Amino acid sequence: MLGILINEKEVKEIEYLIKREMDEILFDLRDNRIDHIVKRAMEERYKVLFALFRRVASPNECLKYMRKDKRNRKKG
Repeated sequence: MLGILINEKEVKEIEYLIKREMDEILFDLRDNRIDHIVKRAMEERYKVLFALFRRVASPNECLKYMRKDKRNRKKG
């Protein structure tokens, strides 16, 4: 386990960067031209980013980026 000391400004910057990356992934996941294998890798990256995001963001912000259950998602 690693620890890090960061101030509030740095927390906001990390939150912003992670949100932008997750937004980009969500946008690309809707693109039908992207192969399903690539999308699976993007989903894994999203999971890692979301785990980091949960550590710095408020619960209310996290709700905005929670993915729906796979059974309810459109295949891509």
